[in-house]
Amino acid sequence: MQFTFPILTLSHGGAQRMLVELTNGLTDLGHQVNLLLPVDGAISYDVRANVIRSSHMNIHEHDFPPGDVIVSNYYTTVPIAQAASQQGKGVHVRLSLCYEPPFLPDNGRSFPSYHITEHLIVLSRWQQELIRLNHGITGSIVPIGISSSFKNMNIRHSLQEPLNITAILRKTERGFSWHREQDYLIEQLDYVKSQYPDVNINFISPPDEFNTSEILQRMKATGKYRFFTPANDEELCYHYNGADIFVSSSIFDTGSLPGLEAMRCGAALVCVYSGGNMEYAHHKKNCLLSYRYENRLGEDVIRLIRDPNLRTKLAEQGERYSRKWTWENSVRLFEQAITDLL
Repeated sequence: MQFTFPILTLSHGGAQRMLVELTNGLTDLGHQVNLLLPVDGAISYDVRANVIRSSHMNIHEHDFPPGDVIVSNYYTTVPIAQAASQQGKGVHVRLSLCYEPPFLPDNGRSFPSYHITEHLIVLSRWQQELIRLNHGITGSIVPIGISSSFKNMNIRHSLQEPLNITAILRKTERGFSWHREQDYLIEQLDYVKSQYPDVNINFISPPDEFNTSEILQRMKATGKYRFFTPANDEELCYHYNGADIFVSSSIFDTGSLPGLEAMRCGAALVCVYSGGNMEYAHHKKNCLLSYRYENRLGEDVIRLIRDPNLRTKLAEQGERYSRKWTWENSVRLFEQAITDLL
Protein backbone atom coordinates (compact mmCIF):
# COMPACT_ATOMS: atom_id res chain seq x y z
CA MET A 1 0.00 0.00 0.00
CA GLN A 2 1.01 3.60 -0.48
CA PHE A 3 0.67 5.78 2.63
CA THR A 4 0.98 9.53 3.07
CA PHE A 5 1.43 10.95 6.58
CA PRO A 6 1.01 14.76 6.82
CA ILE A 7 3.20 15.70 9.80
CA LEU A 8 3.97 19.14 11.26
CA THR A 9 7.22 18.18 13.02
CA LEU A 10 9.32 15.19 14.02
CA SER A 11 11.11 16.91 16.89
CA HIS A 12 11.74 14.91 20.07
CA GLY A 13 8.57 13.71 21.78
CA GLY A 14 6.43 10.64 22.40
CA ALA A 15 3.90 11.33 19.63
CA GLN A 16 6.65 12.02 17.11
CA ARG A 17 8.49 8.86 18.11
CA MET A 18 5.39 6.78 17.45
CA LEU A 19 5.01 8.33 14.00
CA VAL A 20 8.63 7.50 13.22
CA GLU A 21 8.39 3.94 14.51
CA LEU A 22 5.17 3.24 12.61
CA THR A 23 6.35 4.75 9.32
CA ASN A 24 9.77 3.07 9.55
CA GLY A 25 8.09 -0.24 10.33
CA LEU A 26 5.64 0.05 7.43
CA THR A 27 8.55 0.91 5.13
CA ASP A 28 10.44 -2.17 6.31
CA LEU A 29 7.37 -4.29 5.53
CA GLY A 30 7.51 -3.12 1.91
CA HIS A 31 4.86 -0.41 1.91
CA GLN A 32 5.53 2.88 0.15
CA VAL A 33 5.40 5.54 2.85
CA ASN A 34 5.58 9.30 2.30
CA LEU A 35 6.14 11.81 5.10
CA LEU A 36 4.68 15.15 4.05
CA LEU A 37 6.16 17.99 6.12
CA PRO A 38 6.17 21.80 5.90
CA VAL A 39 9.27 23.36 4.41
CA ASP A 40 10.63 24.06 7.92
CA GLY A 41 9.37 20.93 9.68
CA ALA A 42 12.05 19.51 12.00
CA ILE A 43 13.23 15.89 11.78
CA SER A 44 15.11 14.80 14.91
CA TYR A 45 14.91 11.04 14.28
CA ASP A 46 16.31 8.67 11.69
CA VAL A 47 13.52 8.09 9.18
CA ARG A 48 13.43 5.46 6.44
CA ALA A 49 10.27 6.62 4.70
CA ASN A 50 10.31 9.04 1.77
CA VAL A 51 10.25 12.71 2.87
CA ILE A 52 8.27 15.24 0.83
CA ARG A 53 8.54 18.93 1.70
CA SER A 54 5.75 21.38 1.04
CA SER A 55 6.93 24.54 -0.66
CA HIS A 56 5.03 26.52 1.99
CA MET A 57 5.09 27.03 5.75
CA ASN A 58 1.84 25.04 5.82
CA ILE A 59 0.75 21.82 4.11
CA HIS A 60 -1.95 22.07 1.43
CA GLU A 61 -4.09 19.39 -0.19
CA HIS A 62 -2.30 19.79 -3.54
CA ASP A 63 0.97 18.76 -1.82
CA PHE A 64 -0.31 15.19 -1.34
CA PRO A 65 0.82 12.56 -3.85
CA PRO A 66 -1.74 10.00 -5.07
CA GLY A 67 -1.92 6.94 -2.82
CA ASP A 68 -4.08 4.44 -1.00
CA VAL A 69 -4.20 5.82 2.55
CA ILE A 70 -3.75 9.27 4.10
CA VAL A 71 -3.01 9.16 7.83
CA SER A 72 -3.56 12.43 9.69
CA ASN A 73 -2.63 12.85 13.35
CA TYR A 74 -2.67 16.30 14.96
CA TYR A 75 -6.01 18.08 14.63
CA THR A 76 -4.71 20.78 12.26
CA THR A 77 -3.70 18.09 9.74
CA VAL A 78 -7.19 16.55 9.66
CA PRO A 79 -9.04 19.06 7.37
CA ILE A 80 -6.26 19.10 4.76
CA ALA A 81 -6.02 15.30 4.83
CA GLN A 82 -9.78 15.09 4.26
CA ALA A 83 -9.60 17.61 1.40
CA ALA A 84 -6.82 15.57 -0.24
CA SER A 85 -8.87 12.41 0.27
CA GLN A 86 -11.85 14.02 -1.46
CA GLN A 87 -9.54 14.71 -4.41
CA GLY A 88 -9.02 10.94 -4.71
CA LYS A 89 -5.55 10.80 -3.13
CA GLY A 90 -6.36 8.05 -0.61
CA VAL A 91 -8.73 6.97 2.15
CA HIS A 92 -8.41 9.30 5.14
CA VAL A 93 -7.63 7.61 8.47
CA ARG A 94 -6.99 9.60 11.63
CA LEU A 95 -4.29 8.37 14.00
CA SER A 96 -5.10 10.18 17.25
CA LEU A 97 -1.86 10.35 19.21
CA CYS A 98 -3.48 12.59 21.80
CA TYR A 99 -7.04 13.68 22.50
CA GLU A 100 -6.48 17.41 22.02
CA PRO A 101 -9.73 19.14 23.14
CA PRO A 102 -9.34 18.85 26.94
CA PHE A 103 -5.75 20.05 27.26
CA LEU A 104 -4.78 22.16 24.22
CA PRO A 105 -5.98 25.64 23.18
CA ASP A 106 -8.38 26.08 20.27
CA ASN A 107 -10.72 23.27 21.30
CA GLY A 108 -13.39 24.96 19.16
CA ARG A 109 -11.45 23.54 16.21
CA SER A 110 -9.98 20.37 17.69
CA PHE A 111 -13.28 18.99 19.07
CA PRO A 112 -15.25 19.09 15.79
CA SER A 113 -12.22 17.74 13.91
CA TYR A 114 -13.21 14.33 15.31
CA HIS A 115 -16.36 14.46 13.22
CA ILE A 116 -14.49 14.72 9.90
CA THR A 117 -13.68 11.04 9.35
CA GLU A 118 -15.12 7.85 10.81
CA HIS A 119 -11.82 5.99 10.32
CA LEU A 120 -9.95 6.30 13.60
CA ILE A 121 -6.98 4.69 15.36
CA VAL A 122 -6.23 5.35 19.04
CA LEU A 123 -3.53 4.28 21.51
CA SER A 124 -5.42 2.97 24.55
CA ARG A 125 -8.75 1.74 25.86
CA TRP A 126 -9.11 4.92 27.93
CA GLN A 127 -8.71 7.11 24.84
CA GLN A 128 -10.99 4.83 22.83
CA GLU A 129 -13.78 5.20 25.39
CA LEU A 130 -13.24 8.97 25.74
CA ILE A 131 -13.71 9.53 22.01
CA ARG A 132 -16.59 7.06 21.79
CA LEU A 133 -18.47 8.93 24.52
CA ASN A 134 -17.83 12.35 23.01
CA HIS A 135 -18.16 11.59 19.31
CA GLY A 136 -19.79 8.18 18.84
CA ILE A 137 -16.77 6.74 16.98
CA THR A 138 -14.99 3.66 18.29
CA GLY A 139 -11.37 3.67 17.13
CA SER A 140 -9.13 0.66 16.64
CA ILE A 141 -6.42 0.39 19.30
CA VAL A 142 -2.75 0.41 18.29
CA PRO A 143 -0.65 0.61 21.48
CA ILE A 144 2.70 2.29 22.03
CA GLY A 145 5.87 0.23 21.97
CA ILE A 146 9.46 0.25 23.18
CA SER A 147 12.51 0.43 20.93
CA SER A 148 14.99 -2.44 21.13
CA SER A 149 17.54 0.27 21.99
CA PHE A 150 16.09 0.32 25.51
CA LYS A 151 17.20 -2.46 27.84
CA ASN A 152 18.44 -3.02 31.36
CA MET A 153 22.23 -2.67 31.22
CA ASN A 154 22.56 -3.69 34.91
CA ILE A 155 24.96 -0.83 35.68
CA ARG A 156 23.28 0.76 38.72
CA HIS A 157 25.61 -0.78 41.31
CA SER A 158 28.73 -0.11 39.25
CA LEU A 159 27.89 3.61 39.01
CA GLN A 160 28.54 3.92 42.75
CA GLU A 161 26.26 6.94 43.02
CA PRO A 162 23.68 7.98 45.59
CA LEU A 163 20.13 6.88 44.89
CA ASN A 164 19.05 8.46 41.60
CA ILE A 165 15.51 9.80 41.20
CA THR A 166 14.84 10.79 37.60
CA ALA A 167 12.02 12.42 35.63
CA ILE A 168 11.39 14.01 32.24
CA LEU A 169 11.17 17.82 32.29
CA ARG A 170 9.99 19.61 29.17
CA LYS A 171 10.14 23.25 28.11
CA THR A 172 7.25 25.20 29.65
CA GLU A 173 7.52 28.46 27.70
CA ARG A 174 5.30 27.25 24.85
CA GLY A 175 2.36 26.82 27.23
CA PHE A 176 1.36 23.27 26.23
CA SER A 177 2.85 21.43 29.21
CA TRP A 178 0.34 22.04 32.00
CA HIS A 179 -0.99 18.46 31.73
CA ARG A 180 2.45 17.20 32.75
CA GLU A 181 2.00 18.89 36.17
CA GLN A 182 5.68 19.88 36.20
CA ASP A 183 5.32 22.44 39.01
CA TYR A 184 3.81 19.66 41.14
CA LEU A 185 6.61 17.31 40.10
CA ILE A 186 9.33 19.77 41.12
CA GLU A 187 7.54 20.56 44.39
CA GLN A 188 7.27 16.87 45.27
CA LEU A 189 10.88 16.09 44.36
CA ASP A 190 12.06 19.10 46.37
CA TYR A 191 10.16 17.64 49.31
CA VAL A 192 11.87 14.28 48.80
CA LYS A 193 15.25 16.03 48.68
CA SER A 194 14.49 17.88 51.92
CA GLN A 195 13.83 14.55 53.65
CA TYR A 196 16.71 12.69 51.99
CA PRO A 197 19.43 15.23 51.10
CA ASP A 198 21.82 12.60 49.77
CA VAL A 199 19.68 11.48 46.82
CA ASN A 200 20.24 12.85 43.32
CA ILE A 201 17.34 14.57 41.57
CA ASN A 202 17.81 14.22 37.81
CA PHE A 203 15.84 15.75 34.95
CA ILE A 204 15.98 14.55 31.34
CA SER A 205 15.15 17.18 28.70
CA PRO A 206 15.32 17.15 24.89
CA PRO A 207 18.46 19.13 23.92
CA ASP A 208 16.63 21.60 21.68
CA GLU A 209 14.11 22.37 24.42
CA PHE A 210 16.72 22.79 27.17
CA ASN A 211 18.88 25.05 24.98
CA THR A 212 15.95 27.39 24.29
CA SER A 213 14.40 27.41 27.78
CA GLU A 214 15.50 30.08 30.25
CA ILE A 215 13.42 28.38 32.96
CA LEU A 216 15.21 25.04 32.64
CA GLN A 217 18.60 26.73 32.44
CA ARG A 218 17.90 28.74 35.59
CA MET A 219 16.91 25.54 37.40
CA LYS A 220 20.20 23.90 36.43
CA ALA A 221 22.13 26.97 37.57
CA THR A 222 20.81 26.55 41.12
CA GLY A 223 22.87 23.37 41.48
CA LYS A 224 19.96 21.54 43.12
CA TYR A 225 19.34 19.27 40.13
CA ARG A 226 21.28 17.42 37.48
CA PHE A 227 20.10 17.88 33.90
CA PHE A 228 20.69 15.39 31.10
CA THR A 229 20.08 16.22 27.44
CA PRO A 230 20.40 12.92 25.54
CA ALA A 231 20.94 13.33 21.81
CA ASN A 232 19.83 9.81 20.86
CA ASP A 233 18.30 6.59 22.17
CA GLU A 234 21.63 5.22 23.37
CA GLU A 235 22.20 8.21 25.65
CA LEU A 236 18.57 8.19 26.81
CA CYS A 237 18.83 4.47 27.60
CA TYR A 238 21.95 5.14 29.68
CA HIS A 239 20.18 7.79 31.76
CA TYR A 240 17.14 5.54 32.27
CA ASN A 241 19.59 2.88 33.46
CA GLY A 242 21.09 5.31 35.93
CA ALA A 243 17.68 5.90 37.52
CA ASP A 244 16.74 3.86 40.57
CA ILE A 245 13.30 5.48 40.67
CA PHE A 246 11.63 7.08 37.65
CA VAL A 247 8.84 9.57 38.36
CA SER A 248 6.00 10.65 36.06
CA SER A 249 3.55 13.36 37.12
CA SER A 250 1.51 13.69 33.91
CA ILE A 251 -2.27 13.66 34.44
CA PHE A 252 -3.44 13.41 30.82
CA ASP A 253 -1.73 11.08 28.35
CA THR A 254 -3.05 8.65 25.79
CA GLY A 255 0.07 6.50 26.01
CA SER A 256 2.70 7.93 28.41
CA LEU A 257 5.79 6.42 26.79
CA PRO A 258 8.65 7.47 29.17
CA GLY A 259 7.33 5.49 32.14
CA LEU A 260 7.20 2.33 30.06
CA GLU A 261 10.70 2.91 28.64
CA ALA A 262 12.07 3.47 32.15
CA MET A 263 10.48 0.21 33.33
CA ARG A 264 12.15 -1.61 30.43
CA CYS A 265 15.50 -0.22 31.59
CA GLY A 266 15.03 -1.55 35.12
CA ALA A 267 13.87 1.57 37.01
CA ALA A 268 11.11 1.40 39.62
CA LEU A 269 8.20 3.56 38.44
CA VAL A 270 6.26 6.06 40.56
CA CYS A 271 3.50 7.79 38.61
CA VAL A 272 0.21 9.66 38.62
CA TYR A 273 -2.86 8.27 36.83
CA SER A 274 -2.98 9.83 33.38
CA GLY A 275 -5.50 7.62 31.59
CA GLY A 276 -3.33 5.97 28.98
CA ASN A 277 -0.75 4.68 31.46
CA MET A 278 -3.36 2.31 32.87
CA GLU A 279 -2.46 0.02 29.97
CA TYR A 280 0.76 -0.91 31.77
CA ALA A 281 0.84 0.69 35.24
CA HIS A 282 -0.57 -1.57 37.98
CA HIS A 283 -0.37 -0.21 41.53
CA LYS A 284 1.79 -2.26 43.92
CA LYS A 285 2.35 -4.88 41.21
CA ASN A 286 4.82 -3.14 38.90
CA CYS A 287 4.77 0.48 40.13
CA LEU A 288 3.32 2.84 42.71
CA LEU A 289 0.44 4.80 41.18
CA SER A 290 -1.72 7.54 42.68
CA TYR A 291 -4.50 9.84 41.55
CA ARG A 292 -3.51 13.50 41.47
CA TYR A 293 -6.00 14.51 44.20
CA GLU A 294 -4.28 12.13 46.62
CA ASN A 295 -1.19 14.37 46.49
CA ARG A 296 1.20 11.60 47.45
CA LEU A 297 3.71 11.43 44.61
CA GLY A 298 6.59 12.44 46.90
CA GLU A 299 5.47 10.05 49.63
CA ASP A 300 5.45 7.18 47.13
CA VAL A 301 9.01 8.04 46.13
CA ILE A 302 10.00 8.13 49.81
CA ARG A 303 8.33 4.76 50.34
CA LEU A 304 10.63 3.24 47.73
CA ILE A 305 13.67 4.97 49.22
CA ARG A 306 12.85 3.43 52.61
CA ASP A 307 11.94 0.00 51.25
CA PRO A 308 14.65 -1.25 48.86
CA ASN A 309 13.05 -4.70 48.70
CA LEU A 310 9.79 -3.22 47.38
CA ARG A 311 11.77 -1.02 44.99
CA THR A 312 13.60 -4.06 43.62
CA LYS A 313 10.39 -6.08 43.34
CA LEU A 314 8.52 -3.36 41.43
CA ALA A 315 11.49 -2.75 39.13
CA GLU A 316 11.78 -6.44 38.29
CA GLN A 317 8.04 -6.84 37.71
CA GLY A 318 7.96 -3.67 35.60
CA GLU A 319 10.85 -4.81 33.42
CA ARG A 320 9.27 -8.24 32.96
CA TYR A 321 5.86 -6.78 32.07
CA SER A 322 7.34 -4.25 29.64
CA ARG A 323 8.79 -6.93 27.36
CA LYS A 324 5.50 -7.46 25.55
CA TRP A 325 5.43 -3.83 24.42
CA THR A 326 7.31 -3.70 21.10
CA TRP A 327 7.11 -1.42 18.10
CA GLU A 328 6.96 -4.52 15.90
CA ASN A 329 3.67 -5.39 17.58
CA SER A 330 2.42 -1.82 17.11
CA VAL A 331 3.28 -1.84 13.40
CA ARG A 332 1.57 -5.21 12.93
CA LEU A 333 -1.60 -3.99 14.65
CA PHE A 334 -1.54 -0.73 12.69
CA GLU A 335 -1.24 -2.59 9.39
CA GLN A 336 -4.11 -4.88 10.42
CA ALA A 337 -6.28 -1.94 11.51
CA ILE A 338 -5.78 -0.23 8.15
CA THR A 339 -6.60 -3.46 6.28
CA ASP A 340 -9.77 -3.87 8.34
CA LEU A 341 -10.84 -0.26 7.74
CA LEU A 342 -10.33 -0.53 4.01
